[in-house]
Amino acid sequence: MDIFENNRKSHQKNAPLAARMRPSNLDDWVGQSHVVGKNTLLYRAIKADRLASLILYGPPGTGKTTLAQIIAGATDGVFLQMNATAAGIKDIQRAISDAKTALELYSKRTILFIDEIHRFNKAQQDALLPYVEDGTLILIGATTENPYFEVNKALVSRSMIFELFPLALEEVVTLMRRALADKEKGLGYMDITADEDALTFLADRANGDARAALNALELAALTTEPAPNGRVIINLEVAAACIQKRTLFFDKNGDNHYDTISAFIKSMRGSDPDAALYYLARMLYAGEDPKFIARRIVICAAEDVGNADPHALLVAQAAAQAVEFIGLPEGRIPLAQAVLYIACAPKSNAAYVAIGEAMQDVENVQIKSLPSHLRDAGKGNKLGHGEGYKYAHDFAGHYVRQQYLPDELKDRVYYRPGENGVEKKIKEALGKLRGEKNN
Repeated sequence: MDIFENNRKSHQKNAPLAARMRPSNLDDWVGQSHVVGKNTLLYRAIKADRLASLILYGPPGTGKTTLAQIIAGATDGVFLQMNATAAGIKDIQRAISDAKTALELYSKRTILFIDEIHRFNKAQQDALLPYVEDGTLILIGATTENPYFEVNKALVSRSMIFELFPLALEEVVTLMRRALADKEKGLGYMDITADEDALTFLADRANGDARAALNALELAALTTEPAPNGRVIINLEVAAACIQKRTLFFDKNGDNHYDTISAFIKSMRGSDPDAALYYLARMLYAGEDPKFIARRIVICAAEDVGNADPHALLVAQAAAQAVEFIGLPEGRIPLAQAVLYIACAPKSNAAYVAIGEAMQDVENVQIKSLPSHLRDAGKGNKLGHGEGYKYAHDFAGHYVRQQYLPDELKDRVYYRPGENGVEKKIKEALGKLRGEKNN
């Protein structure tokens, strides 16, 4: 054994439990059966060492890096690895040069694994493209962000995309049991008894992140005082102390951030107060800016409730002011009140649709001039501006038939009230006015 092998084994010994317990082949793999289950496309490609470029997309702790390392062990080609947070254009150029040499001198393919590939800027991603396209490099990219938004479209089109999901609770428990039994890489060299409810608690709090669960298990094993007989007992109390807060993947600038806020808004729009409240709690738990949440609530009140219940916007605005005034944690209460009000309110997107159509006409329809009788008479009275204008309050019902839109749009209707809530009354009243106007 040379000095480098000694160093490698020393590093492995000192690595966190999650790193030590990475499976070295697909037969030891747990979870993600839709991606690497037997007879899947990727399983067959790895087994046959006939891999094409691919991008692995999913939250932390779901096996992206582990899968890349399994590929490294299975390939007869050259395997290079870099992390996009630390690598630069020179590292990419060096990898390309090494790949060309391996192909020309040894007829060896090069697999380049780039962890967190979404961290590369456009120029760095573009530098890879020609060599992925001509086969000099086989790219494996790992990312926690949606590659269709965060990775160069040309790279995406030349790669297979595989989405990995959080592991099931039972799968995480299986991995922890394996770590407790493994005497070489895991905790099997210790005398440990782990209660079933403790393992279930750790798996549940890890939220599908195997890395978080295994590292919490290791913390419990190494910090718990052994019993007089030398046995370490990991019970529910010990487990709770080692992973006190549920692991949530929530990058405030990332894809998951937008997925959660999207689910939040769609739940309010869909009149599901329970789901809306859950996503509010999830964002607050993960540390989202409450002012950002409040802004989205205000928008939803106007866009999705509108005049079906005009009070919704007032409640949303009051909640936004309240959370800025009192802050968290108490600010969660007015936010919750507003969310529940909007979720339970009658819905109408008539105002949203109306302003959208009006904006399109502003952009696309050329208007020669505004109606003369509506123009300001102050400085334009000599030009006839304002002549013929009928003051609505001088007429019965405070209404008089009169053209307000420009000639090019005089028959346009933008606002079409719905049948819900207050807007039903608005529709009836407006229908009478429009009917009278069109007589």
